[in-house]
Amino acid sequence: MARKNRKFRKKRGTRTCGAGHHNKNRGAGSRGGVGMAGGHKGKWTWIIKYAPDYFGRSGFDLPRATKNVYNCVNIGDIDENIDRLIKEGVAEKVKGKISIDVTKLDCAKVLGSGKVSNPLIVRAHSFSESAIKKIEASGGEAVTINAE
Repeated sequence: MARKNRKFRKKRGTRTCGAGHHNKNRGAGSRGGVGMAGGHKGKWTWIIKYAPDYFGRSGFDLPRATKNVYNCVNIGDIDENIDRLIKEGVAEKVKGKISIDVTKLDCAKVLGSGKVSNPLIVRAHSFSESAIKKIEASGGEAVTINAE
């Protein structure tokens, strides 16, 4: 096919370029909108074919009541602030060890970040494995209490 006879070359250079009247093909309205305009109307078949998941939701979020959402505290933070906790009455000295109830700090779980230099008896609803190892290595014990 000779290039000069191909379809896209036809009527180039004329005022209307094959659109009829010169006003018909001139404005942004001839493009049919911007972005996803018309997605629920004239472009709906395009949506169905090329972007079927564009509209609507997918998946779900668990309700907060069903998740295990609780405050945590690191064992290193407890050990660093042990003097302050004794003054506040959260912790107490018992037989050379320091006993602390983490639930009084409004925390439910003890995590194992930080160093433990004092023998601690820690009461909490749950412990991480590393927290239990560090507490027992320092000569203390981790006591699990039931959640109410």
